[in-house]
Amino acid sequence: MKEKKQVNPRPVMLSKRANVFYLEHVRVMQMDNRIVYATQDGGEIESYFNLPERNTAFVLLGKGSSITDAAMRRMAESHVMVGFCGSGGSPLFGALDMAFMPPQSEYRPTEYMQSWMVKWLDENERIKIGKQLLKERANYAESQWRKNAALQKVGIGIPNALQESFLKDVDGAESTQQLLLAEARWAKALYGILAKAFDFSFSREEGKRSGATRADVCNAFLDHGNYIAYGYASVALCGLGISFSLPVLHGKTRRGALVFDFADVVKDALVMPTAFTCAAGKKTHKDFREELIERCQEQEVLDYLFRFIIGLCENS
Repeated sequence: MKEKKQVNPRPVMLSKRANVFYLEHVRVMQMDNRIVYATQDGGEIESYFNLPERNTAFVLLGKGSSITDAAMRRMAESHVMVGFCGSGGSPLFGALDMAFMPPQSEYRPTEYMQSWMVKWLDENERIKIGKQLLKERANYAESQWRKNAALQKVGIGIPNALQESFLKDVDGAESTQQLLLAEARWAKALYGILAKAFDFSFSREEGKRSGATRADVCNAFLDHGNYIAYGYASVALCGLGISFSLPVLHGKTRRGALVFDFADVVKDALVMPTAFTCAAGKKTHKDFREELIERCQEQEVLDYLFRFIIGLCENS
């Protein structure tokens, strides 16, 4: 009798993948031709859970986690991004290109990288793309805030005057520095709107570890949510074969900054309001991450980023 050859299922397209994982105190391994992660209940008994890598966009491994070489090889074959991070999902400790460890497959498109490189070498084109990024960031945030039930419940949205003023500043900018100043004013204004609506004082402090106030909790949620946004941006850029090291706005002296540029397009729209609503509702970090990932999935963030980046590459 002929032995039946095992056929692995085909991975889901990167832009359509449903799963994002944050795991801590687990061992990720390959077992019986599948990826699993093992947890312990404090004793000797371990529980094993499937990690469906062929429908997973990226994985964040937190404190006390490890992964075997066999599992990492299989993740790479399925084009899954992996990042090692601190408790709760940030900061990202050791990962290639200051973002995630991308699969080193050479079977990725080259035309988008070539198109991006041509534009990136021209300073005027870089400023032009920077303006497009910020305009898209404002428009996407306005549309998402308008659809956000929690924000509508407290009666807030992005004022037309604020958006028009920001877009005018972007159009009038003549340098990257001027664009970054306009971006900073825009973000500060959004923080102010949300803090006033949810009735607590707030100032942005990255890496804030104290949980004494709602502002502290909100800062921690923003940190963790931003790394989820970095994951989505990393998947889109890696899938299109574009180097993380060719930014247009951020990190001219840091590798991986293009991830930050594209993550910012969705941070104001999704991460920021979710962080404030969860902090106001006294939600846990786990609740926040689950709510944010679910919202990103509902809004098809990966599909959106793929389309947007391709559009930038194809526009002359």
